[in-house]
Amino acid sequence: MDGQPTTDLEAVRSLAVAYCEAIHRSKPDVFERMCHENFLMTALSGSGAPVFWDKAAYLERVSSRDPFAGEPSYEILSIDVSGDAIAHVKLWIDVPPRRFEDYLGFFRAGGEWRLITKLFRTADGPALEG
Repeated sequence: MDGQPTTDLEAVRSLAVAYCEAIHRSKPDVFERMCHENFLMTALSGSGAPVFWDKAAYLERVSSRDPFAGEPSYEILSIDVSGDAIAHVKLWIDVPPRRFEDYLGFFRAGGEWRLITKLFRTADGPALEG
């Protein structure tokens, strides 16, 4: 085996891991390749109002901070692949001093899985040290 994912579930899991590691290591080039050109990130503000970022704004957010020390801290909670064209991933990731809960939407475009949506919120619980 050459290390390539053999199923859609494995391919999407591999992208979810790459996503978490790229956030931890501040690697906008990973998101440049992973995200579809029409990618949209949405967060809920403290007042509950949605805040939106497009792909360019998201790449700027990632590239504007230094990588975190140590190994990434995250957990992939669920992956749902529907048919052969769409997938949904729920995960949490520590971005000190906070933990975020992310819902990622992928779809197959040109034979490749691409990230098209990210909906996230600050997870409940205390702020992380560091």
